[in-house]
Amino acid sequence: MAKKPGQTQSGTSIQHVKQQNQQASAGQAGQQQYGAEFASETDAQQVKARNAKSAQNKQQASAGQAAQQQQQYGAEFASETDAQQVKARNAKSAQNKQQQ
Repeated sequence: MAKKPGQTQSGTSIQHVKQQNQQASAGQAGQQQYGAEFASETDAQQVKARNAKSAQNKQQASAGQAAQQQQQYGAEFASETDAQQVKARNAKSAQNKQQQ
Protein backbone atom coordinates (compact mmCIF):
# COMPACT_ATOMS: atom_id res chain seq x y z
CA MET A 1 0.00 0.00 0.00
CA ALA A 2 1.50 3.30 -1.02
CA LYS A 3 1.74 6.14 1.48
CA LYS A 4 -0.10 9.33 0.48
CA PRO A 5 1.32 12.73 1.37
CA GLY A 6 0.02 14.02 4.73
CA GLN A 7 -0.97 10.56 5.96
CA THR A 8 0.65 7.90 8.07
CA GLN A 9 1.41 4.48 6.70
CA SER A 10 -1.91 3.20 8.08
CA GLY A 11 -3.81 5.99 6.28
CA THR A 12 -4.44 8.37 9.19
CA SER A 13 -4.47 12.07 8.34
CA ILE A 14 -1.56 13.75 10.09
CA GLN A 15 -3.26 17.16 9.97
CA HIS A 16 -6.41 15.73 11.56
CA VAL A 17 -4.42 14.19 14.42
CA LYS A 18 -2.60 17.50 15.03
CA GLN A 19 -5.93 19.34 15.23
CA GLN A 20 -7.30 16.83 17.71
CA ASN A 21 -4.17 17.13 19.85
CA GLN A 22 -4.46 20.93 19.88
CA GLN A 23 -8.11 20.77 20.89
CA ALA A 24 -7.35 18.28 23.63
CA SER A 25 -4.57 20.39 25.10
CA ALA A 26 -6.79 23.51 24.94
CA GLY A 27 -9.46 21.61 26.87
CA GLN A 28 -6.98 20.52 29.54
CA ALA A 29 -5.71 24.08 29.92
CA GLY A 30 -9.28 25.24 30.44
CA GLN A 31 -9.83 22.63 33.13
CA GLN A 32 -6.60 23.60 34.88
CA GLN A 33 -7.61 27.25 34.79
CA TYR A 34 -11.01 26.41 36.31
CA GLY A 35 -9.36 24.44 39.09
CA ALA A 36 -6.95 27.27 39.89
CA GLU A 37 -9.75 29.82 39.77
CA PHE A 38 -11.91 27.77 42.11
CA ALA A 39 -9.03 27.24 44.53
CA SER A 40 -8.23 30.95 44.62
CA GLU A 41 -11.84 31.84 45.48
CA THR A 42 -12.20 29.26 48.25
CA ASP A 43 -10.71 29.84 51.69
CA ALA A 44 -10.31 26.32 53.08
CA GLN A 45 -9.77 27.54 56.65
CA GLN A 46 -12.96 29.57 56.51
CA VAL A 47 -14.91 26.59 55.17
CA LYS A 48 -13.54 24.35 57.94
CA ALA A 49 -14.41 26.94 60.59
CA ARG A 50 -17.96 27.29 59.27
CA ASN A 51 -18.40 23.51 59.18
CA ALA A 52 -17.16 23.19 62.77
CA LYS A 53 -19.48 25.96 63.95
CA SER A 54 -22.41 24.35 62.15
CA ALA A 55 -21.69 20.99 63.81
CA GLN A 56 -21.44 22.69 67.20
CA ASN A 57 -24.76 24.48 66.67
CA LYS A 58 -26.42 21.17 65.74
CA GLN A 59 -25.11 19.55 68.93
CA GLN A 60 -26.35 22.43 71.06
CA ALA A 61 -29.74 22.32 69.38
CA SER A 62 -30.01 18.58 70.04
CA ALA A 63 -29.01 19.02 73.68
CA GLY A 64 -31.48 21.88 74.08
CA GLN A 65 -34.31 19.83 72.62
CA ALA A 66 -33.51 16.90 74.92
CA ALA A 67 -33.49 19.16 77.97
CA GLN A 68 -36.74 20.78 76.90
CA GLN A 69 -38.37 17.38 76.43
CA GLN A 70 -37.20 16.28 79.88
CA GLN A 71 -38.59 19.44 81.45
CA GLN A 72 -41.85 19.00 79.62
CA TYR A 73 -42.07 15.37 80.76
CA GLY A 74 -41.25 16.37 84.34
CA ALA A 75 -43.89 19.09 84.39
CA GLU A 76 -46.43 16.77 82.80
CA PHE A 77 -45.66 14.00 85.28
CA ALA A 78 -45.81 16.40 88.23
CA SER A 79 -49.16 17.79 87.15
CA GLU A 80 -50.67 14.29 86.99
CA THR A 81 -49.25 13.07 90.30
CA ASP A 82 -50.73 14.08 93.64
CA ALA A 83 -47.82 13.80 96.05
CA GLN A 84 -50.06 13.87 99.14
CA GLN A 85 -52.16 11.04 97.75
CA VAL A 86 -49.06 8.95 97.02
CA LYS A 87 -47.74 9.51 100.56
CA ALA A 88 -51.08 8.52 102.03
CA ARG A 89 -51.23 5.32 99.98
CA ASN A 90 -47.64 4.43 100.93
CA ALA A 91 -48.40 4.98 104.62
CA LYS A 92 -51.55 2.83 104.41
CA SER A 93 -49.64 0.10 102.58
CA ALA A 94 -46.90 0.12 105.22
CA GLN A 95 -49.55 -0.04 107.98
CA ASN A 96 -51.26 -3.01 106.30
CA LYS A 97 -47.93 -4.87 106.10
CA GLN A 98 -47.31 -4.32 109.80
CA GLN A 99 -50.75 -5.66 110.72
CA GLN A 100 -50.23 -8.86 108.75
